[in-house]
Amino acid sequence: MAHVHPTAIVDPAAELAADVQIGPYAIVGAGVRIGAGTTIGAHCVIEGPATIGRDNRIAPFCALGGAPQDKKYAGEPTELVIGDGNTIREYCNFNRGTAQDEGVTRIGDDNWIMANVHIAHDCRVGSHTVMANYVGLAGHVHLGDWAIVGGLSGVHQFCKVGAHAMVGHSSAVSQDVPPYMTVNGNPVAARGFNAEGLRRRGFDAARIAVVKQMQRLLYRDGLTVEQAAEAIARLGVEHPTSAADVALMTAFLAQADRGIVR
Repeated sequence: MAHVHPTAIVDPAAELAADVQIGPYAIVGAGVRIGAGTTIGAHCVIEGPATIGRDNRIAPFCALGGAPQDKKYAGEPTELVIGDGNTIREYCNFNRGTAQDEGVTRIGDDNWIMANVHIAHDCRVGSHTVMANYVGLAGHVHLGDWAIVGGLSGVHQFCKVGAHAMVGHSSAVSQDVPPYMTVNGNPVAARGFNAEGLRRRGFDAARIAVVKQMQRLLYRDGLTVEQAAEAIARLGVEHPTSAADVALMTAFLAQADRGIVR
């Protein structure tokens, strides 16, 4: 049996794995499914439809799975999906999706999400990301694997932040941030690439050198984005061991609908 505090309220239509723990005064609504090993802190409110995976640690006072903050929302059946092994600290607020997108707000695995983070409707958060205190992701934002967003930063709706990118604290992101790059400020500007983060993730010197070349082509050689993308694509042929890194960058640039931070 799941361990549910006597003061908590769990709808009979919720599905809890056998070792889920629900803290004092928490509320778990109908259509919520919670996987094994997950703990829900005191005073949390979780509304369905929502699926929360295994071994998540959800701190007190979070509000997860609420209706999207979108005036077009008319009660359509949408969903929040959270993966496994996430740490979600106090006062976080994640909304369900909307019918105007795929109808799902999706969060991956092993993310470190600090207090007071807001993840709006239809966001797609990858895995192994870090969001510091008071980060806000507006609707339809995509955050790639291993991305880091510094505290008090906001990301404009429909923007994409690429894998391994880093957004400095107190930044206002209004265009797409390419993979591997570091940006910060208001207005936001590119500052370099995330060399230290790549080293920590096991990138060897040769792969880091290719990322540095991509950064130079995008930001330092006076090329247009289209010209830079063509030159970057050639790096994958010249450096086969970095072909996957190059492919990640070229695919991102091809889909950067809002333009990239320059």
